[in-house]
Amino acid sequence: MLSFSVLGGLSSCCLFTPAISAIGHWFNVRRGIATGIACTAGGLGGVFFPLIILYVAPKLGFAWAMRIIGIICFVLCGCACLLLKTRLKPDTKRGMAIDLRALREPNYALTTLAVWMVEFAVFVPYTYLCSYGLYANIGESLSYKLCIFLNVGAIPGRAFPGLLADKFGRFNVMAFTALVCAIMTLALWYNAGTNDGAIIAYSVMFGFWSGAAISLTPVCIAQVCRTEDIGKRNGTTFTLVSFGTLTAIPIAGAIQERDGGAFWGLILFGGILYLAACAAFVVARGVAGGWKLRTKF
Repeated sequence: MLSFSVLGGLSSCCLFTPAISAIGHWFNVRRGIATGIACTAGGLGGVFFPLIILYVAPKLGFAWAMRIIGIICFVLCGCACLLLKTRLKPDTKRGMAIDLRALREPNYALTTLAVWMVEFAVFVPYTYLCSYGLYANIGESLSYKLCIFLNVGAIPGRAFPGLLADKFGRFNVMAFTALVCAIMTLALWYNAGTNDGAIIAYSVMFGFWSGAAISLTPVCIAQVCRTEDIGKRNGTTFTLVSFGTLTAIPIAGAIQERDGGAFWGLILFGGILYLAACAAFVVARGVAGGWKLRTKF
């Protein structure tokens, strides 16, 4: 399982970043909705893959459930390789793929910090929501299905913010969605208790509003760099962001352990992180696009 986790994470990163960057080469004005539509596939996978494990594994065994998922991934990745096309030729003279020198640019550095904060926040509910269902005694089957409900919300939640972002500004929408996620986490999840309806409602709504953290962050990065540098800047940002996602989950777990297994501290931690992410996007937007309220950026 450890080998699968490491190789799965490595391979998914190698697939996600180039694919998303390629979209940025072909779109500018409609880049938000184009990237959002592409990212809806992640929500679909988050619905179907857990269902395969939940219903196929008891009948055919866990190994065959994973083989079926592997075959699906193999076919889809093959189609992706045939369909993906770059518009710009690779520039081998522009240095390494990870360019830390780009952090000298205030606009890019602040955007990277904002993306780091929102990715730091988003994986806390994603990771611990099912465990919370078990803690709240809503039933083992329903608890495991919470991730499915979350991804049901994420399917439109990754496309719709992109549509709004192209109209009202990418940084504006990111700050707004981070604020909504903070409010829902602190108001709805914190007070959900053992109410299965409230827990399911939070799962779906959080899945919807948190979708921008996946689909809009590459668009925000692309907005503060040249089109030719989108791939390099995405790679640099998400390499740095990976350290945030790596530490957020164990920190949240340590908070829960300190509270004797209760979730109130973990939920507060996640909500406060989202407030910080909202503030970070507001600052990045102000420095890069101006501080006027009606500025589209």
